[in-house]
Amino acid sequence: MLTDTLTIRHYQRLTDSLVELWRRGNRFTELQLYMDGYLAGLRHSNALEAYLIHRLEAEVFRFLRDPSNFELSLPETQLEVDYYR
Repeated sequence: MLTDTLTIRHYQRLTDSLVELWRRGNRFTELQLYMDGYLAGLRHSNALEAYLIHRLEAEVFRFLRDPSNFELSLPETQLEVDYYR
């Protein structure tokens, strides 16, 4: 679990970018390359402590391996919305 606010911001940016790249047609290997490059940039810039980058990497990899994060949600029709009220 991430608790550092800067690490959480990087997690959000990275996962949002991964979802956007997926929607543009990139595949898993390209997403992994993007993730590796992002994390390498963080390591070289010393933007975060090494242990925070390691935790970030573990969390983003878990996000990347979960297929439900890359499913397109279908909008509800008005009929479905009225049914559930």
